Amino acid sequence: MAFAGTGVYYTGNFGIGIRAMASGSRMVIYAALVGNGLIAITKFIAASITGSSAMLSEGIHSLVDTGNQVLLLYGLKRGARPPDDDFPYGYGKEVYFWCFVVAILIFALGGGISIYEGISHIRQPEAIRNPMVNYIVLGLAMVFEGAAWYFAYREFDRVRGKRGWGFFEAIRYTKDPSVFVVLFEDSAAMLGLVVAFVGVWLTQTTGILYFDGIASVMIGLILLGTAAWLAYETKGLLIGESANKAVIRGIRDILTTRPSVRHINEVLTMHMGPDFILANISVNFVETMNAQGLQDDIAAIDAAIKQKFPLIKRVFIEAEKRSFTHPHQS
Repeated sequence: MAFAGTGVYYTGNFGIGIRAMASGSRMVIYAALVGNGLIAITKFIAASITGSSAMLSEGIHSLVDTGNQVLLLYGLKRGARPPDDDFPYGYGKEVYFWCFVVAILIFALGGGISIYEGISHIRQPEAIRNPMVNYIVLGLAMVFEGAAWYFAYREFDRVRGKRGWGFFEAIRYTKDPSVFVVLFEDSAAMLGLVVAFVGVWLTQTTGILYFDGIASVMIGLILLGTAAWLAYETKGLLIGESANKAVIRGIRDILTTRPSVRHINEVLTMHMGPDFILANISVNFVETMNAQGLQDDIAAIDAAIKQKFPLIKRVFIEAEKRSFTHPHQS
């Protein structure tokens, strides 16, 4: 379909929606949900037995992570809904909204409560009872969290390898929150477990009760840092982040190979969801083309762009051609 006269052409299928997340990504979230739920229950039981502030903070950490997995799954389900009259580009950005909510929950509940508990135990330290319970629970938690982290990293590495990105490039460029949110949550969880283990061990071996509270504060700071990073990453996607520069360069390369394109004015892109890129292109066409030739060439450009970049679902082309001064629709 092409519209001329206003200088704007649209190519694409109005009925196409955002496909659901890959099953591998969902399995990562399900694995993290089950693991964190069981670990949270175990940690709270251990905290009630031993009175450890660090263990209580770890229980809060795992509980928040469990809730986060539920929100991510809810966001994926909501984001997979097809377009309608109110949201003609679909609901893909709802995934990013719920990821932002996850970041807020980690900040407020996980980080805030852990720091509060840590400060309370520093001001009024209590001896840890039955520290061996903490060691057993932390050891088991490391095994379970390590398994969840491995599954998340394997999915992250699969996506990274598929795109041909390096590790830090993948962190920067991936637009699928179900990949990087779970991976960094699990990474923060592993780091928090190490801090809790060291805090309990120092408290037991030195007899200085402040170490337990300090460990709780450090866990809270880890969660605050994780939340800040997630909020930063999802903010750009939520308000309308462009596609990767490699995609934009690829679109320009396609346009420069077309004899009909005299000059490329703009190539604007926006992620409407993890699997949906919108492209808006402004070009000057040569003046010797007739209406049918212009329409055929735009269709060819559309096909070439979508073939090279499957995530680009809709393409709008603003055609500048001075010979077209009267409205025309074909």
